[in-house]
Amino acid sequence: MAVYAFSNTNVQIDGPFINAALGAGAGDAEGGITVTMTEDKNTMTIGADGEAMHSLHSGTSGTVTVRLLKTSPTNAILADVYERQTSQDGGRWHGRNNILVRDMERGDVISCREVAFSRMSEITYAKEGGEVTWTFHCAKIHFLLGRGFDNPLAFNEAPTVGGNSIGLVT
Repeated sequence: MAVYAFSNTNVQIDGPFINAALGAGAGDAEGGITVTMTEDKNTMTIGADGEAMHSLHSGTSGTVTVRLLKTSPTNAILADVYERQTSQDGGRWHGRNNILVRDMERGDVISCREVAFSRMSEITYAKEGGEVTWTFHCAKIHFLLGRGFDNPLAFNEAPTVGGNSIGLVT
């Protein structure tokens, strides 16, 4: 039986002035963390005669959105690092972070490089504390979605396409 638990998710941001956890244990809000690609990988063009052409896009950029509880101490860490990395004096550090997302149960690994703060998070003071959302722009994102560490074939079986092996996934 497959089971998912956010507590198995380890998310780390590393860069100038920061090496901090953003996943389980960092005070994440119910919405957790989302990784999204910036653009589609393909554009399909239909010709006058009805034939299709696929255009493969090279881009691997995207965003990582982290939703934290208003009371999470991680907000103060991120706000401080945002100021340091985007200030006039510290602007040279902008876009030099890395984010690594790992689901330890499934074997998922998402690596994000050349990561920059999108903007300072919007802060709301209301009846309820709510959440603080941080958005990061990532120049390069690489996804490796696993099949769980309890699966003996998870890393030793060559995937096939059309019946042909495309190589061993390691």
